[in-house]
Amino acid sequence: MELYYQIAFFIFGMVFGSFCNVIGIRVPLNKLFESQRSHCPFCNKTLHWYELIPVLSYVFLSGKCKLCKTRLSMIYPIMELLTGFLFTFSFSVHGFTLELIVALTLSSLGVILIVTDLCYMLIPNKIMLFFLPIFLILRIFLPLDPWWSSLLGSFIGFVFIMLIILISKGGMGGGDMKLFALLGIVLGYQGILLTFLFSTLLATVVSILLILLKKINRKYPIPFGPYICGSALITYFYGNDIINWYITSLY
Repeated sequence: MELYYQIAFFIFGMVFGSFCNVIGIRVPLNKLFESQRSHCPFCNKTLHWYELIPVLSYVFLSGKCKLCKTRLSMIYPIMELLTGFLFTFSFSVHGFTLELIVALTLSSLGVILIVTDLCYMLIPNKIMLFFLPIFLILRIFLPLDPWWSSLLGSFIGFVFIMLIILISKGGMGGGDMKLFALLGIVLGYQGILLTFLFSTLLATVVSILLILLKKINRKYPIPFGPYICGSALITYFYGNDIINWYITSLY
């Protein structure tokens, strides 16, 4: 039965991941609620149902539009698979508990913002304002211990990044600052500090590797959102274990 639920969550996650792709691509363009059906971004061909099956359609069509043969971005299947994995993993960790809602919501936010930042170097206010009341309500009914950790985490996330922006004169963006404040509600003050540490380390390591491989130069702008979201998910699932391990290793 457990395997059945995991498969169900994986399939549901991939389908929802397809929807997250749409949100991430259309919201920055203010086209989320447009009536136009899904279409090829290059030739505007309307897509049929069999061209919209998560992952499988991309594989069967060899990653190209059926009409114009233009290669489509790998973001589509990767985000669908990632969402499927995150939904399955969330269920494996929390089962049918209320905290599962927190995990699924955080995963959805992460996937959407990864898409927007990779595609447009943007973390839209509209998306964060949509998730803000959801996280607030969830943490009211599912508070952290202590309960004020969410408030302090949000405050620290906002002020800490604001200071970095002021000191570095634009080293980080306002979207990053607002995102850290939002994530602080979910992760608490310890979690948001850990998220900042992880995101900085990940961004540094990946940037150095890309520079060494000559994929980018030193002045190439790096979207920080994916590192923040990835680090937030790592912290959410493993943060307590990492903190406990660190404290234990000191003695």
